[in-house]
Amino acid sequence: MKRINPYLTFAGNCREALDFYKTCFNGEIVSIETFGEANFAQNESMKDKIIHAEFKAEEIYFMASDAMPDFKANPGNMLTMSLSLSDKNEQAKIFDALADGGTVTMPLDIAFWGEIFGMVTDRFGIHWMLSCPTQ
Repeated sequence: MKRINPYLTFAGNCREALDFYKTCFNGEIVSIETFGEANFAQNESMKDKIIHAEFKAEEIYFMASDAMPDFKANPGNMLTMSLSLSDKNEQAKIFDALADGGTVTMPLDIAFWGEIFGMVTDRFGIHWMLSCPTQ
């Protein structure tokens, strides 16, 4: 079986984003390592930035890091996270949490394919799609 493991790259605020997602999804940061701990800090300002982290909340799993010094991060423009849920109340709760400080691009509503669907860009520029069966 194959799976996709989304990897999020942040512009220096990875730790803050992971803490935010812990709250949104009631999850945990399973592992976290800084550039300094990995002996990969190219300058003093990078030593406390995240080189690699893993996040988990039930069936949600992704990896994340701060951008490498020579990489120009454009938060969220290269990735959309798609969440399939089975409970519309949980969907609404997560949607509202992600929308806090973000932008709703499509409110939760019944989509043409019959599921409750909505899109939101969170405060870190990450795009999310949430879908849930109507029953």
